[in-house]
Amino acid sequence: VQLQASGGGLVQAGGSMRLSCAVSGASLSVPVGWYRQAPGKEREWVARMVGGGTTDYADSVKGRFTISRDIIKRTVYLQMNSLNPEDTAVYYCSVRYRGYDYWGQGTQVTVSS
Repeated sequence: VQLQASGGGLVQAGGSMRLSCAVSGASLSVPVGWYRQAPGKEREWVARMVGGGTTDYADSVKGRFTISRDIIKRTVYLQMNSLNPEDTAVYYCSVRYRGYDYWGQGTQVTVSS
């Protein structure tokens, strides 16, 4: 199973950005999620979608971020709106497949004030 995240970059506060995560070797009818790690901090969970399509979000991003998936394209997305400097981090996608957690390489998101 391999994951390739993309879509990061620099954005001004209040802006939007969409991250993508292309998955190979596994279908997307499994739990998928996004995490992030800011400098000097531990990796934290951001959003997840379980196999049935139910979503859940960390309180810090609820109402601003949306996780979605395209099962045919085998791609997971994270739409991020109303970004603020506290959202600056490396973002990672993850899938749980056959009992194992697989991770992408991460994509940097920087929000300027």
